[in-house]
Amino acid sequence: MTAWFFILSPPALPVADMSGPSFMSAAKIADVAEAEAFLAANSDVVQFECFLTDCSGVQRGKILRRSELLGAYRAGRPLPCSVLSLDIKGADVEETGLLWEQGDADRMCRPVAGTLVRSPWRQAPTAQFLLTSFEGDGTGSASDPRHALARVVDEARSLGFRPVAAVELEFYLIDGRAAAEGRVVPPAAPNGFRQTDLQAYLVQDLSDFSEFLEAVYAAAEVAGLPARTLISEYSPGQFEIVLEHRDDALRAADDAILWKRLVKGVAERHGFVATFMAKPYEAFAGSGAHFHVSLCDEAGNNLFAGSEPEGNALLRHAIAGLEATMAESMAIFAPNANSFRRFKPNSYAPLGPAWAMDNRSVPIRVTGGPPQARHLEQRVAGADANPYLALATVIAGMIEGIEAKREPSKPVTGNGYSQVPPSLPRFWPEALRRARSSDFLKRRLGERLTDIYLTIKETECDRFFAEVSDRDIHWYLRLA
Repeated sequence: MTAWFFILSPPALPVADMSGPSFMSAAKIADVAEAEAFLAANSDVVQFECFLTDCSGVQRGKILRRSELLGAYRAGRPLPCSVLSLDIKGADVEETGLLWEQGDADRMCRPVAGTLVRSPWRQAPTAQFLLTSFEGDGTGSASDPRHALARVVDEARSLGFRPVAAVELEFYLIDGRAAAEGRVVPPAAPNGFRQTDLQAYLVQDLSDFSEFLEAVYAAAEVAGLPARTLISEYSPGQFEIVLEHRDDALRAADDAILWKRLVKGVAERHGFVATFMAKPYEAFAGSGAHFHVSLCDEAGNNLFAGSEPEGNALLRHAIAGLEATMAESMAIFAPNANSFRRFKPNSYAPLGPAWAMDNRSVPIRVTGGPPQARHLEQRVAGADANPYLALATVIAGMIEGIEAKREPSKPVTGNGYSQVPPSLPRFWPEALRRARSSDFLKRRLGERLTDIYLTIKETECDRFFAEVSDRDIHWYLRLA
């Protein structure tokens, strides 16, 4: 659910800022001058966390000392190719072909421009930067999900479209001590109050946790992350802080990665655990990732802008593409077994493809507001989805509909749950089967990346269901 109480202005997607340098390949590798300037301005920083994001959305990398930074920016840092073949628990997935077949050889990982920032939640003066992986011939590693988004953005640009994107991520704060014991309990605020009831839009929550939330905003400012709208969500300890739009969709996904790390880091300093798990509580709402996207031309004009009641032709084609590709993309939007616990009637998580004007009971919402800021919000993914792959799949679905000039379904009015038949995969194995047979994912994200991602997730699925859980024992031990 999205509770729309704002303490700052909502993040419309206006005309893109095209005043910057001309478009380069979306990889945007940093120059050593960026590191030199950072060192000169931050003489106290002693260490640097450098990391890339694997297919499961997990950050993996190294800590460098200050004396190593310039070398990393000049030549990159090596990481073994198997780092991008791990399941979510960090176990090798040999079937990807990224381990023994290649002798677990290194891939050179290069710093991403604009991501070298301080990590103010760390006790020792620390900074961090993102990495992206390359092959020996200089091409982007097919196993790196960041290059999948770069591929889709480049494809959009070749058609004359510049994707403008913003990411909303919902998360829960969990009691830190309980989490260390394997229990999920709403946190007690510094004033001792512990919210345990459903309280949508509760302003008091924002006051109770103001110390943490203010620290998050302060850290975001230091890190250059455009944190804007603060929302108290539907359930106890659930929040959403919206990131401002970027006219560079890859940077919007980078922001989401850095944002997750920032929220988790600040939470730990305050005795909490922040989780972007899709459904940590059985009785409470899940956490979603909402992708706000529009397309601009090279002059920065919003191509979705218009006063037509049901959107202009380009917007309708984009919506139709998202509807047509939604079911086969569910393994991207819902990447884990737990992800599918979100999808229930009247849960603000969709059950079938549909769209509407300013209506949150459907998966594709065309926002209200002034025509020049018109954009769509894709509301399918969980907060546990890999931001690179999820945003790539959203933009790719839009391109799919635009190229084929598809027409969408009729826009829904009223309660979408009562009008749209459930048709999306409801369980993980089904979603993986649909994705495995998808020509769309292979064409748009890359055949090798799609195979690696699905191989990892299929292996994870097998490993997950092979484990005998406490619930198995409770339900079946004496009764079967």
